[in-house]
Amino acid sequence: MARQLHVELVAVEEKVWSGDADMVLARTTEGDLGVLYGHELLLGQLAEEGQVRIKQADKELAYDVAGGFISVTGTGVTILAESCAPASSASAAH
Repeated sequence: MARQLHVELVAVEEKVWSGDADMVLARTTEGDLGVLYGHELLLGQLAEEGQVRIKQADKELAYDVAGGFISVTGTGVTILAESCAPASSASAAH
C-alpha cells in the first residue's frame, strides 16, 4: 500500500478540508504540480485562478481556488488559498 500525504486546505475564512490523500494536483504560477508522498520540499505560489484536486483511493475532491500558496513537505501538503469553493461540475471536468 502506498503511503499517503496529510493534506490541509485552508481559505482565509476557514479550514476547508483536512485528511489523507494519495495525490494532490494544483496549478501554480510556474505550471501544474502533482504531489505524491515523498515529494521534494517546495513552497509555491498558486495561480490567480486554478483548481486543487485531492485524489483518494475511492474518490476525487476538486476545489476552485484563487491565489495563495502551497507548501509541500516529505509527508504532507498545506494549501493556503485566498478564496476556495467546491468546484462546479463544469470546471471539475477539466
